[in-house]
Amino acid sequence: MVAVVLLGTVAIGCVAAAHLLASASWPRRSPAVAIALWQAVGLGWGVATVGALAGFGASGLGRRPGIGLSGVAAAARATRLLVGAGTAGPRTWDALAAFRVVSLLAGIVLLGVLCWILLAAITVVLRARHRQRALLGLLAHDDPKVPGALVVDHPAAAAYCVPGLRSAIVISAGALDLLDQAELEAVLAHERAHLRARHDLVLLPFSALLRAFRWSAVALEANREVALLVEMMADDRAGRRLPARELATALLRVGASGGQAPPGALAVADTAGERGSRTRGTSAPVGARAARVPATTLDGQLTARVARLLRPPPGLPVAAVILLCAVAALLVVAPTAAVLLPL
Repeated sequence: MVAVVLLGTVAIGCVAAAHLLASASWPRRSPAVAIALWQAVGLGWGVATVGALAGFGASGLGRRPGIGLSGVAAAARATRLLVGAGTAGPRTWDALAAFRVVSLLAGIVLLGVLCWILLAAITVVLRARHRQRALLGLLAHDDPKVPGALVVDHPAAAAYCVPGLRSAIVISAGALDLLDQAELEAVLAHERAHLRARHDLVLLPFSALLRAFRWSAVALEANREVALLVEMMADDRAGRRLPARELATALLRVGASGGQAPPGALAVADTAGERGSRTRGTSAPVGARAARVPATTLDGQLTARVARLLRPPPGLPVAAVILLCAVAALLVVAPTAAVLLPL
């Protein structure tokens, strides 16, 4: 039961940590560290919750007298007993035993749901990107103003990238007319930063989690905050190569124009697209904000990005970065060890 108590504590702590992270201001000083902590919180919660449910059920159902089992071994043996693959001798089924069965089954179901939604999200995104690449092959063309990018003849200003093995950066004709050359270079640098860092893979688990727990405020906060931090990371990398003011101006212009990005893409400023795709219930673009986020929130995020570009905040002290990385590692290692090792 020591492992079950530890896993339950970690699971509850991860939920509390997510709320604290969503309301904290320090993540904007170091988006990379904050994203690592968000990933650790999400992974730690999943492992700890499944492990606590399965471990509590297995602690009473997966043992024979004189044989001590815990962790994965106990859960596996208890599952075999439930489906009739083994016997444990005469057993009196009371309320506690029934509750243990429900807990074990809940852990198995939750694990299955988490795996399924991740696979489903990957499938949806891959299909959306395949459709987008097919359309780009028919409609897009090169332009000397934006070397290395594809241009689509659309009047609304939009700039986005389609990640993957055959990645592409797409600029609309409206964006070419709206932005000057320096602003276009800043936008291209921002999108290249997304592609190099594979930010789509960072966001995929959070968007998948939101698809399964749309009612959860924690999932909504996590998806929204991680998406904002990813954009800030791309802003920072673009700002190292080009003046930040050019990117800030481009963000304001593209954001004000209401340009949209298709599902499966990462947009430089896709406020209209984010609202529309979620309201229609279609697949969330990997890298976009959370489902059904109010327009005021999206506008606030864009304003926060612009303000951060114009007045960069100081980075976190080295000691704080080391401490946060240690916490992130502990959130993953502790529940994993509790699940795998006999405690």
